Amino acid sequence: TLDLTCRRAPCFAKFSEMEEMVNMEAEINEVQPLLLSVTIGSTLQFYFIGKKCEILQDMNRHLETILKEKRDLRKRMIKHRCQESLPIEATYHKCVVQLLTEAVTFIEKLESHLQSVRSIPQIPHMMNNMDTTLSKTEVLMIELEELTEQILKWEELQKEVYSN
Repeated sequence: TLDLTCRRAPCFAKFSEMEEMVNMEAEINEVQPLLLSVTIGSTLQFYFIGKKCEILQDMNRHLETILKEKRDLRKRMIKHRCQESLPIEATYHKCVVQLLTEAVTFIEKLESHLQSVRSIPQIPHMMNNMDTTLSKTEVLMIELEELTEQILKWEELQKEVYSN
């Protein structure tokens, strides 16, 4: 009977409403930090996405300018340069021809020159290898001389044996 009367009485109804409100506030207080962290995370994510978009737009503009320059360079390379060159006085024609032949030979030998320059850091290692190879060669020469002496002695012995 108490249970039945407490539900019907208006004072207990207010009490249950207050209890529901306290429970709701507790749930809100539990959920609120999660919502705040999600909101902050998404805000930061949007901020960094915005920064990345700006960087990509800058790169895109840079690549567009490079492509434009590339097109201009191709057009300039295709165009004939005969009419645009400066006239050279007749007295300098011989010098220009010599200069051009030297330039052509330099360009032909450029790869070998570049390989020579690339091999410079390896020179100490190559020198060590040459030193060890030289010492091995000297040892082999000494052994060859000894072997030659032994062969000559053996040949003399064979001559003596055949002569006797």
